[in-house]
Amino acid sequence: MDRTPKALWQRYQDWLYYHEGLGFYVDISRMSFEPSFVESIKPKMDRAFEDMEKLEQGAIANPDENRMVGHYWLRDPDLAPTPDLTQEISQTVDQIEAFAKKVHSGEVKPPGAPKFTDIISIGIGGSALGPQFVAEALTPKDSPLAIHFIDNIDPQGIDDIAEKLKDRLNSTIVLVISKSGGTPETRNGMLEIKQVYESNGLKFEPHAVAITMPGSKLDNIAKSDNWLAMFAMYDWVGGRTSEMSAVGQVAAALQGIDIRGIMAGAKEMDIATRVKDIHQNPSAMLALSWYYACGGKGEKDMVVLPYKDSLILLSRYLQQLLMESLGKEKDLDGKIVHQGIAVYGNKGSTDQHAYVQQLRDGVPNFFVTFIEILKDREGNSMELEPGVTSGDYLSGFLQGTRQALFENERDSITITIPEVNPKTLGALVALYDRAVGYYGSLVNINAYHQPGVEAGKKAAASILELQKKVMETLKNEGKSIDLASLAEKAGYGDSVEAVYKIIRHLEANNRGVAITGDRSKPSSLTISIK
Repeated sequence: MDRTPKALWQRYQDWLYYHEGLGFYVDISRMSFEPSFVESIKPKMDRAFEDMEKLEQGAIANPDENRMVGHYWLRDPDLAPTPDLTQEISQTVDQIEAFAKKVHSGEVKPPGAPKFTDIISIGIGGSALGPQFVAEALTPKDSPLAIHFIDNIDPQGIDDIAEKLKDRLNSTIVLVISKSGGTPETRNGMLEIKQVYESNGLKFEPHAVAITMPGSKLDNIAKSDNWLAMFAMYDWVGGRTSEMSAVGQVAAALQGIDIRGIMAGAKEMDIATRVKDIHQNPSAMLALSWYYACGGKGEKDMVVLPYKDSLILLSRYLQQLLMESLGKEKDLDGKIVHQGIAVYGNKGSTDQHAYVQQLRDGVPNFFVTFIEILKDREGNSMELEPGVTSGDYLSGFLQGTRQALFENERDSITITIPEVNPKTLGALVALYDRAVGYYGSLVNINAYHQPGVEAGKKAAASILELQKKVMETLKNEGKSIDLASLAEKAGYGDSVEAVYKIIRHLEANNRGVAITGDRSKPSSLTISIK
C-alpha cells in the first residue's frame, strides 16, 4: 500500500462512501488492503448479496428453530412475505404510539397517581442492550418518563433501583420483556419487583406491561392477571436485532423518542445497503474490511470508539450484535471453524487517556472503528483560545489518534454522521445489521442462531438442580458431612467443586448451612444444617 500523502488522498476519495439523504460517510481508506484482495473477495461478496436477498424474502435463516429472520421488515412492512405480517407490523407500531400518547396525557394512569413518572424495564441481552443504547443516545431533556433498567439478576442492583424509586413506585410503569416468557433472568426480575410493589402495599398488575410472544407463559400471566397492557414480539426477530420491534419501541415511545424517525433512518440505510456493488454499499465495505483485518478467521478484535458521550453504549450494543451473531464453533458445512470478532470500546477522548497507548505501540491484534459526529452541540460554542472550541479539540483528538495509529500500521475505519438523532441512530443500527449478515456469509457461518447461549442456560439449570439435591441430602443426613461424601450422597460424586461453591454461596447469604474447618483446604471442610 502506497502511504505517500498524494496516494493516501486519492485512496481516501476512492474508498469514501457518502449517503446524501442521511449525511453519512463511511471511510475504509485506512484499511491497508490491496486492489488484489478486493478482486479476490468479489465472488464471496456476490454470494453474500444473494444470501441477504433470500433472507429478506423470507427464507428460513435460523434452521435450529425453524425461523425466518425478518428484522428488516420492521422498518419497511411492505417487504414482509405476507399481507398479514405487513398489517401486523404496522398495527403494532400504531398501538404502541397510541398507548404512549395515553400515558403521557394521563388517560392511562396508575391507581394512586395522576400520571406515570418512571419506567422500570426488565429484560436481558438484546431486550436490554438495545433499549439502553437508544435511551442513552436519544432521551430528550424534557422526557415525560425517566427510565431505569433491570438487565441482570444481581439482587443488590435490583434493591438499588427499588430504593431509588421508593417514593415514586406508585407512579412507575414496569415493562417485562421476554419472547418466551420463561427467560430466567427476566422472570426473576419480574418476581423481585412484584414483591417490592406488594411489600409497599401496592398492586403490581396495574403497573405492568408485557412485551412477549402471543401465547407465551408471560402472555398468559398478563392476561389472567389483567396487566395494564400487552404488546407482541415476533418469532422471526432475534433479541440482538429487536430494537425496532416492541422490545425497543415501547420504552422509546414512552420516553418521548421519535420511533418512526428511527425506523425511517433504518429503512433508508437498508435501501442503500442492498446495492450489489462493494464501492456503493457501506455495509459491504464494512464486511470486506472486517474480513481483511481478521483474515477471514477472527484474528483481530474490533475496537469501537465513538467520539460522543451519548454513544457511550454503542460498543456494548455492537458487542452483542457481532459476538453473538458471528461467534460460532461450526460453519454451515458442519466443519469446526471457531469464528467470531471480539468487540470492545470506550469513547473519545477518554480513549486517549485509557488505552490508545497500547493501540499505537502494543500488540497489533485489533482494528479500530472511529465514530465521528460533525455537530458539536446545540447553539454556538465558546472559544477556549482564539479560534478553537471544545468541539475542535474533540475532532482534533479523533483525527490525531487515527493518524498516529496509521503511522504505526494500525488499521482503522471512520464512520461520520452529521448529528445524533433518531434518523441517524436508526441508520447506524441498520448499517451494522447488514454488515453482520454479509460477514456471516463471507465466512460461511449462520449469523442468526446462538447454540452457545443455549448451552450456557442448560449448564446454569444443572447447577440449580444440583443445589436442590445438595440441600435435600443435608436435611436428610441430619449431621455434619464432608464435601466429598455430600457430593456422593447427592448423586454428584464427580462435582465436588460445584458442591463446594454452592455451599459457600448459601452460607454467605444465611441460607441455613454452616461450614466448619480450614477454608484454605476445602476438602477438609464439613457441612451441616443450621
